[in-house]
Amino acid sequence: MTAPTTADALGSPREDLAAGRILDRARDLVAPALADAVATLHPWVAEMAEYALGRGGTAPGGRGTDAGPRGGKGIRQALALLGAELAGAPAGTGVPAAVAVELVHTFSLVHDDIMDGDALRRGRPALWKAYGTGPAVLAGDALLALAVEILSADPAAARRLAGALDDLVRGQADDLLFARRPWTGPEAVTAREYETMAEHKTGALLGCALALGAHLGGAGDQTVAALDRAGRHLGVAFQIVDDLLGIWGDPEVTGKPVHGDLREGKKTFPVLAALGGSYGPELAELLGARDTAERAAGLVARAGGRAAALREARRHLAAADALLDAVPCSPHAAGDLRSLLSVLTRRTV
Repeated sequence: MTAPTTADALGSPREDLAAGRILDRARDLVAPALADAVATLHPWVAEMAEYALGRGGTAPGGRGTDAGPRGGKGIRQALALLGAELAGAPAGTGVPAAVAVELVHTFSLVHDDIMDGDALRRGRPALWKAYGTGPAVLAGDALLALAVEILSADPAAARRLAGALDDLVRGQADDLLFARRPWTGPEAVTAREYETMAEHKTGALLGCALALGAHLGGAGDQTVAALDRAGRHLGVAFQIVDDLLGIWGDPEVTGKPVHGDLREGKKTFPVLAALGGSYGPELAELLGARDTAERAAGLVARAGGRAAALREARRHLAAADALLDAVPCSPHAAGDLRSLLSVLTRRTV
């Protein structure tokens, strides 16, 4: 039977069990190496790193609650292992890449929470709320340095990680600057600008994870580059789905209030798409006003912003799928990767 394409996976529940198995396997393979790496840090910094990874317990003064041994979903580390398998190597070949990208991802979350003033992460106090801003910055820096050190013996791998980090910083800078720009007029943020930001901020590390795993697995340069591009498309789709959840997501699932992004005035893809329609002027007046978020959400949907976001997510998933079809890789690993994509797509509302 032919594996379902990435585009067809949107909204399909049949891959969820396989995707869960892939994520569980990745966490089990990577956890010992991740723990060993963190243990090399200063004890206090290591404690904060464990907390940020969702593996530690209560923060000083009892201000934290245990997020459990698994922390987040671990999508990036799973992509690194699959990258190695796509190249025909055992999954374990990609463990160093998986550890490095997981550390970079956690570093970015620690610093993002500080920049955005977000007090919660995975249902408990963010690291900066639990330990203080200065210690959290220090812990984030330590995670980044450790990620670079892990790949330092392989110059090509280290350069690829450095390139992804450069893109990540560029994406975060654009995201912060977008908040200063108006909703309408010549200085307004365009959907194209938004997608470039999302590719850098989210897609660069997903692409890096796949590419690093494939590189360590012995894949050729063309295959590594194609997998990097596929991961970048996945990142844009991932970010757009996050935007949908930020407006219409179930608070019991997302841990965030419904319409939260609208109340905060965040420039998200569904809103940017909707502003170009006939409801644009009315919508622009409502955005950012805390008591009009429900009306704004309705206007975004009526103006086609929600539908446009889903179409664009599907387009990027289809582009990733086409790249997978175009490179020589293990059919079994490609099927597993497509199954994993259901974790992303089943998050839609």
